[in-house]
Parts: sequence; structure tokens; C-alpha cells
Amino acid sequence: MSSERKLPECWGHRGASAAFPENTLASFERAFRDGAEGIESDVHVSLDDVVIMFHDPTLDRTTNGHGNIRDQNWYGPDGMEHLWTTKEPKQHIPTFVETVDLLMKPENRHITFNVDVKVFNDPTRLFTLMHKTISAQPDWQTALAPRIVLGLWHPRFLQPAKTILPYCKRSFIGRSIWIGRKYFWDSCEVFSINFATLAGWEGQSFREECKKAGKKIMAWTVNDPNEMIECVRMGVDVILTDKTKTWLDLREKLRTDYENTMAQYSRTFLWTNPQYYMPMRKSWERLLLAMLTTYGGPLEQYEAVNQSQGSDATGGPPPSAPSASVKA
Repeated sequence: MSSERKLPECWGHRGASAAFPENTLASFERAFRDGAEGIESDVHVSLDDVVIMFHDPTLDRTTNGHGNIRDQNWYGPDGMEHLWTTKEPKQHIPTFVETVDLLMKPENRHITFNVDVKVFNDPTRLFTLMHKTISAQPDWQTALAPRIVLGLWHPRFLQPAKTILPYCKRSFIGRSIWIGRKYFWDSCEVFSINFATLAGWEGQSFREECKKAGKKIMAWTVNDPNEMIECVRMGVDVILTDKTKTWLDLREKLRTDYENTMAQYSRTFLWTNPQYYMPMRKSWERLLLAMLTTYGGPLEQYEAVNQSQGSDATGGPPPSAPSASVKA
């Protein structure tokens, strides 16, 4: 029966960010109200050691503030706690503490929290601060820790994650299947891959590998109904989307009438948009690899992380954060 068919979960990418300013409590709450099973949000650390939910390493794109997050205090008369989003309805930047408090409300204890760890962070510092917040919650080992997924881009973050936050599930995030397979395969239960990569022939082979190994696949960032339906065809486990209600409404139609709903969507879009072709995909992969290497160091020096649980792979503090944002 169609009602028994397993369909991808809905996780709000930066919350329900098509409806509310991204990475805000209002955006997270909207995703919850829509019926999402999880949310995804990014983290950075202020100069005075406050973990905040924010995508870019700089404030300029989405708030009335300016400059690098890592160079500014959260508290104080000029602190980031006073900033507002530029998108309406205007919202404050939430902290990790506030977000965890939201997740610990009785009505939200079924929600999974996918923490996207940007490469600009110092992993030891970030994970230590996160552990302090997580472990301060009542019954955190059972009520919170199993719901947190650490999304990692660079293998530099693997050993600190295993050492400081061993109770969290780990996910590789990226566009490159090669990086995911080579550096993260033995250390991650989940692989969060860009939709365009998953839709290619490499993606098909990787999806089959993951299925055989019992590893989960998440697709990002999927906002178009045609792509959502393709995710169903691909058998991914989670759709990360800005448009939580769009996917949840479509998923309900699939549960009600799977065959007729699927028949309404063709696959021709995969051949009419250059973003799905190899040259465009490889260009994005090269750009991302250059960014990872610049701000996290050469990937090769962390190759032993998967095999050596006790090695020191923190690699010291990363360089200064860039002024430009990298989308994910």
C-alpha cells in the first residue's frame, strides 16, 4: 500500500527559511509547525565564546551588522545580541543555547537537529562549547544527544568530534563523493550531498554503496517539486529544504495516491539545466575544495583519522574567516 511506502523525511534547511529569516527561532518554529522531522542550522563562535546559529562567517548579508563574527562580542552595548535580520519579519540572531532550549520543549522532543559545522571554526573550541550547553540539559544523554547530527565538511573536524562529542551522530556534507568516500566513510553514518551530485551517475553508484552499507543519504538544498520527486525516485532518506511546507504537502499527496502523483512529474529537467551536467558539477567541486583547503588545511594530512582513533587531528586554529560566504 502507498501509505506504507517509505518517503524521505523533511528537514528545514536553516529552518523554514523560505517563510522566515534563515537560522532564526521563528524559522525553526515554522518548520516545526509545518510538520518537519528535523532542522538544519549552521554554527559560528563569537569573540566572547558564544555559539550562534548563523550561516556566513560575516554578518553583512543577512543582518544590520558588519564584519567577521569571530572578531565580535555577543554581549555588550555593541554586541551581536542587539542585531536584527534585514529580511522581514525582523528577528534576532539565536544562540546555540536558545536553540537547544527550543528543542527541549516537550512538543519538540521528536525533532532532529542537524548542526552544520563550517570549516572556519576551531573544532576543539566549538565542540567544547557545544558540549557544555548540551550536557547542561536534564536527561541530555537520552533526551537530546541522540537527536543531534554533526555535519562536517573537512576531515580536520573528525577527531575532535569523536573525542569531545562522541555521543553525536556524524554526517559528511559536501558536493564531492570522492572526499566523502575517502575521508569520511568509516566515521560517518550519514552523507549529506548536494542534489545535483546525487542526480549524476556518480551519485547513483554512491547511493547504492550507502544502501548496502546501511548509511543514510540526505539531499540538499531541494526546493523544486521536480527535484523532490526525483529524491523519492533516488530513495534518499532526508530532503533538506527551505520550503518545508512544499515538500510536506507533496509527501502527503504521495501517501494518498503515489502512482498518479509520481506520474505528474517527468525527469526532463535533468537534461535542460546546465547545473546537472558534469562540467558545472565539477566546477562547484573545485571551488569548494579550494575553500576547504584554504581555511581548513590540506585534506591529505587528516587521511589517518579514520584509522587512528587516538591521533591528534585538530591541526591548530584555522586561518581568519573570509569576507565572502560559501553557500550550502
